[in-house]
Amino acid sequence: MENMKVFQFKKDKSWGIGRKVKLIAVAGASALTIPLAAQQTKYVSLENALNIAVTNNANIYIAEMDRKVSNADYHQTDAIFLPQVSVGYTAMATTNPLNAFGFLLQHKVVTSQDFDPSKLNDPGVSQDYAASVDVKMPLVNMDMIYARKGAKLQDDMYKHKLQYTKDYIQFEVEKAYTQLQFAYKQKAVLELTMDAVQQIYRSVKGFYEQGLVQKSDLLSAQVQVNTMESVLTKSKSNIENASDRLELLMGEKDLDGVAILTDSLERKQMNFGNSGFSLLRSDLMAMRKALDASNMMVNSSAMRFLPKINAFGTYQFNDPQIFRFKSNSYLAGISLSWTLFSGNQNRSKLRSAIFQRDRMKKEMELYVDKSKIEVDKTTRDLMDAEVEMKKQETSVEQAAEAFRILSDRFKEGLTNTTDLLTAQTRLLQHRLSLAQAVMSYNITQSYQKLLTTIK
Repeated sequence: MENMKVFQFKKDKSWGIGRKVKLIAVAGASALTIPLAAQQTKYVSLENALNIAVTNNANIYIAEMDRKVSNADYHQTDAIFLPQVSVGYTAMATTNPLNAFGFLLQHKVVTSQDFDPSKLNDPGVSQDYAASVDVKMPLVNMDMIYARKGAKLQDDMYKHKLQYTKDYIQFEVEKAYTQLQFAYKQKAVLELTMDAVQQIYRSVKGFYEQGLVQKSDLLSAQVQVNTMESVLTKSKSNIENASDRLELLMGEKDLDGVAILTDSLERKQMNFGNSGFSLLRSDLMAMRKALDASNMMVNSSAMRFLPKINAFGTYQFNDPQIFRFKSNSYLAGISLSWTLFSGNQNRSKLRSAIFQRDRMKKEMELYVDKSKIEVDKTTRDLMDAEVEMKKQETSVEQAAEAFRILSDRFKEGLTNTTDLLTAQTRLLQHRLSLAQAVMSYNITQSYQKLLTTIK
């Protein structure tokens, strides 16, 4: 990571902590802190975390399954160009005179004796075993052609949705990783502060034993020690929660119960090309494809009012005995069908498709407007975060210098314990605020990449 400032904190034996209320407020603002000493750990870089998430994340897997389902649905429409072929075998027996004579014709065994009226009227039991191959071939079905186009656009929609899901999960991983980095930065600050508080307490205790300070000063220092111990105890489970969240996004079940170690928190500068709003963003492209698909469904519904032309054919074997194929014949033809009135079904389907298309169009317009506002807001947030970082850098320098002066004066007995503890608390707050500003800047930059990257 280039052009990034590493914020390091040096130990100072005179560091201290101010009022209890301030420290609790600072600690309470944190959601992430210190892992257990005995906790198993594993280092994971941000790049590795992103790669693992793309492979294992459950949401990405679900989006991939949706994509495969939509692709399978699209290929179902291949039927409008390909024939349907079926094979059947039928066994029949009848005493019906008409059917019995028909069986004779199909068997091609009619003789003059078969026209005997008594035999025609009472043929007895006649049997027919028929094997057939049936073929149906669609020729002109305009409604299905537009439905196929709609299915293809729907498939494209899920492709863009899958890409956006990957982009969004990558943003969530970067966000969770940055929050965990902040937790470790906070851990370093709090541990150094705890060390400083204990040193101050020992100094104040020595002064008290010499009669140089009041008992209230000793109690104030003791309160800060107790408060810091409580904060550090609570923070042990918080960092585990942060690791668990990152592990969930990564889809790494093997890391269950293992705390993730990260790189140090530093300001990062991303180079992701376009930094403005674009309609080519993957989520917007998905909405555009969905709108185009709904328009195709309107056309498909309108084409239902046109006639359909289909071809059909059958090749058949008939025989009076089972599993013999002596007599064969075929039938082929072309049919034109036109549904002139369907009880308002087609008309209502067309109206419904139009309403759905118009609704989706308005939803997309609203989503685009919100996205433009979000991009502009994120740009401003990024600028504000950069200003905040610079302000906190200056504040840390000023607070550190103020604490150094008060520390020197305290050693000489020229300032009281309360002022020293207050200066220490102020320095702690500004250092934590600086780390939080860096975290906010990095997360905002990742979010801007999500909003503006075109793939």
